[in-house]
Parts: sequence; structure tokens; C-alpha cells
Amino acid sequence: MSDPRLELAAAGARLAALGLSPGSSGNLSVRVDDRILITPTGADLAHVDPEGLSVLGLDGVHLSGPRPSKEFPLHAAFYMRDAAARAVVHLHARHSTAVSCLPAWSRRSAVPPLTPYFVMRVGQTPLVAYAPPGDAGQAQDVTRLPFPLRAVLLQNHGPVLSGSSMAAAVEAAVELEEVSALLLALGGRAPRLLTEEEARSLGEKYGSPWGE
Repeated sequence: MSDPRLELAAAGARLAALGLSPGSSGNLSVRVDDRILITPTGADLAHVDPEGLSVLGLDGVHLSGPRPSKEFPLHAAFYMRDAAARAVVHLHARHSTAVSCLPAWSRRSAVPPLTPYFVMRVGQTPLVAYAPPGDAGQAQDVTRLPFPLRAVLLQNHGPVLSGSSMAAAVEAAVELEEVSALLLALGGRAPRLLTEEEARSLGEKYGSPWGE
């Protein structure tokens, strides 16, 4: 059986190597039964100590280990929204953060259905109104969103994504960064998007949230 602490550390190293976690930005967590293991405040994702993680309850109460990332309310919100979520990734990746500074494509997704892989691996990704980092009210906003999702863009801040495993959450983060780069590369041009029917069909086939 794999060790979730080691998986988290390996994921941090991969995301940092891909350039998606500049400096000491970003935070990762995994859910193990009724506990959340999360990177501590100020952690460098390139060098996460698997034995030095913060341990929280699902309600966000700090149980042991160093002081957790101030973004822990967002992680707890994703776990409370979806019992199947086993990992959460929050990054300040360049392209997806740039998209978080733009107007949302729609109420349900800041990013349009530009590629099938975005729909398949990420799904609709709403833009959540700006709040200071670590704001508990913003986490409540995520909890209250009235449609299915596995990812959000925090306005002027960056992406938060969940997955049924750490590998799935990392894959989604990489895909969101790629579709964001494509979107920015298109500039002001009007691209051909997947139709609502095409996107919904992919969502149904791959179990990805798209639509109400």
C-alpha cells in the first residue's frame, strides 16, 4: 500500500520541477480517513518533508505537526464538498493565475471548453471572487457553489483542484495550466469551442463535472 505522505512529497517535487510552484508558493494536502495531511506554512514544494506535514481534522482543526498553510480552509472545503476527494492542490502557476485575473467565461467556468482534455481531466472551473489569501469566507463561497466541480480559480490568485488521488489532482493541475496557456496564446481571437453537447458528452463519459 502506498504511503500518502510520500505521494504528497513526490507530487510537490514534480509540480515544482514543472515550474508550477514558484518560490515557496502553493500547498498540497491528502485526506486519510478523517484527517487532512497538509504542507506547513511557507513550505517549498520542491522539498517537502513527508514526516513534517501538518495534521488537521476534516473541520480544519489543527491536531499536530507544524503550523499548516493558511490556505487550509480551501482544502477542507473541497473535502467537505466531495467525499470522493482524496487530494487537493493549490498553485500559483503562471498561466492559470493569469486567467484568474480575467473575466470569467461563464458563471460555471472561468475557462471555456477549449479542448476535450480540459473537460475530461478538470471539468468546469468557476471563478471565485477575490479575498485575501487564507480567508475563511472564500472557502465558504467554494462550499456553497450550487453545481458539481473539482476545481476553481481564485480571482487574482490561482487554481485549486481536487482529485480522487494525488496523481489525479496533479494531472488536473497540469491540464488546467496547459489549457490556460492555450487560451492566452489565442489572445483576443474567438476560437472554436466545444459545443455544450460535446462538452457534456465528454463529462458524462469520463465522470467529469460539466453542466448543472
